[in-house]
Amino acid sequence: MSEIFSPDGFLNKMVMSISDCLWTYLLLGVLVICGIYFTIRSRFVQFRMIGEMFRLLTESATKNDQGKKHVSSFHAFAVSVATRVGTGNLAGVATAISIGGPGSVFWMWVIAIIGSATSFVESTLAQLFKRRHKDSYIGGPAYYILYGMHNRWMSRLFAILLILTFGLSYNSIQSNTICSAMDEAFGFKPLLVGLAITVLSLIIVFGGIQRIARVSAVIVPIMAIGYFVLALVVVIINYELIPHIFSLIIKEAFGISQVAGGSLGATILMGVKRGLFSNEAGEGSAPNVAATASTSHPVKQGLIQALGVFTDTLLVCSCTAFIILISGLYGSSELNGIELTQKALHSEIGSSGTIFVAVAILFFAFSSIIGNYYYGEANIRFLTSNKTVMNVYRFLSGGVVVMFGALASLDIVWNIGDLFMACITICNLIAVVILGKYAFLLLDDYKSQKRRGIDPEFHADTIPQLKDDIECWD
Repeated sequence: MSEIFSPDGFLNKMVMSISDCLWTYLLLGVLVICGIYFTIRSRFVQFRMIGEMFRLLTESATKNDQGKKHVSSFHAFAVSVATRVGTGNLAGVATAISIGGPGSVFWMWVIAIIGSATSFVESTLAQLFKRRHKDSYIGGPAYYILYGMHNRWMSRLFAILLILTFGLSYNSIQSNTICSAMDEAFGFKPLLVGLAITVLSLIIVFGGIQRIARVSAVIVPIMAIGYFVLALVVVIINYELIPHIFSLIIKEAFGISQVAGGSLGATILMGVKRGLFSNEAGEGSAPNVAATASTSHPVKQGLIQALGVFTDTLLVCSCTAFIILISGLYGSSELNGIELTQKALHSEIGSSGTIFVAVAILFFAFSSIIGNYYYGEANIRFLTSNKTVMNVYRFLSGGVVVMFGALASLDIVWNIGDLFMACITICNLIAVVILGKYAFLLLDDYKSQKRRGIDPEFHADTIPQLKDDIECWD
């Protein structure tokens, strides 16, 4: 059995081959083309309205909801960032650089810039087609596929893929990274760390979205700011190396020279794969939590979620990239994943760097585990209202796969994650391209009201052809 799950085992090789095929020949082109199309079609919304994004986020963070149980726009943003800001930012960036070279960082930036437009469209659609639930709203790609495209089998396919991707396979990646970091920093055995994470995960996931939102709203800002400040200190101390690092990233991005030993194709592929894993733009994950927010216009949450992509990749991922490149350790064939990030920080600030990364990844990845779980829960509810099914899912997502990730190898958990990531993104992008026209109509409506000095509000009769399919915008 151990041979099957080993890095050189049959299962890992088969999963890696299928995943590479999907990424190289299909998803890479589709993801980039769709991002460029949405950027142009929205008239570069991610640049033109960035000021409005910050204004809306600040407004939603300070708004007094007077004890209402619904999820605020800020809490929805915090949960989505909780799943974005995690293993991909510390371990994923390190893996991309070690395999694809420093140039992969450039392609991570590119996929974030164009992906923010995709994130805007999918999150706006999630708000448009959301449904009422007990204490909050519920929605996501499965819902806009069903009520926007009237395609039941495709909506169910997406729901299943999301459960397998986020609720299960991604949580094994988060757990694997936590255990590796704790072993490197403190010598804690993966089995013991895995058991501790499992117990904590189960406590949280059985509490529901309200508890997840409250936990994420506290953890995410603290850990993101702390990590950013530390990275900024490292950059300031080594400020004379910054021009060289930017030059290195650009040269490597276009294959002018290769330091890490990879080809240009590997550089682009790793940058896009790890960029998407990190910011999730187009993957169909963030719309599930974007739909839970209570807001007066779908575009408001679309803009806030687009800002989340910038926060994740252009800020947190860049922090990790600069730390690794400043250290000069990225060329070592013996270092990969979270260990590379830890060693890089160790070389800059001493042994406390290894410990800091271990603690940071504990919070980053654990918040991702509970956020990923909620994505799966929303889609379980879409498929069935059976409480037994939900409880089984909770046990699998918060328990079984967390323990599997703790004990499995780094290669097998990442390759399984890449495979499911490719499948779910293809399914979601098909729907977003077909339904994107409604997001652009909503954007025009939003800007029209803003020009008249009105705080934008949306009503179902704005899009008459969808009036019967929209539940929450009477």
